[in-house]
Amino acid sequence: MPSKFNIDQVELLTEKFTKAKAIYFTDFLGLDVSSITTLRNEFFKASVEYTVAKNTLIKLAAKNNKLNGIDMFLSGPTALAISYEEPISPAKILKEFIKSHELPNVKGILFDGEIFSGDDFNRIAAIPTREESLSKLILLFMSPLTQFMNVVKSPMVSLVNVLNNLKENKS
Repeated sequence: MPSKFNIDQVELLTEKFTKAKAIYFTDFLGLDVSSITTLRNEFFKASVEYTVAKNTLIKLAAKNNKLNGIDMFLSGPTALAISYEEPISPAKILKEFIKSHELPNVKGILFDGEIFSGDDFNRIAAIPTREESLSKLILLFMSPLTQFMNVVKSPMVSLVNVLNNLKENKS
C-alpha cells in the first residue's frame, strides 16, 4: 500500500510533467551542498525548478502523462530541472555550471514532448533562447534602416563640417 506522501508526490510530479516545456534529468551525485545551493539559485533566477525525486515516482508520473522512453534515464539518484516557460534556459544554466564544477551529468531531456538522450545536451544548450532570437531578429530588421540613415545623414554631416571649416577660416 503506497503512502499518502508518495501518492501526493506522484500527483505533483504528474502535474509538473503536464505543465513543463522541458525537463532535464540529471545525476547530482558528487556535488556538495554549497554547489547544489548555487545551482538552485541560478535556476531560481531563471524561473526553473530543480527538484530531487524517487525514480519510481517519476516513472509513475511519466506513465500518467503517457510518456514512454524515460526509463533509461532513471537509474541512480535523479534530479529534475523543470522549465515551465523557456525550454532552453535550464540547458544554458547547466552548461555554465558544468564548466566550473564538471557536474551534474545530464542523463536525458524531455523537450516539448520529445525525448533526447544526454548526448544531445550540448546541441540543445547551443540553441539560442527566445530572447536571444528576438534580439537577433530586431538587429536584422534595424541594420538596413541604420545603414539607410547613415547614407542620408552623411551628406548633411559633410556639409555642416565644410560650413564649420569655412567659418573657422574666416574668423
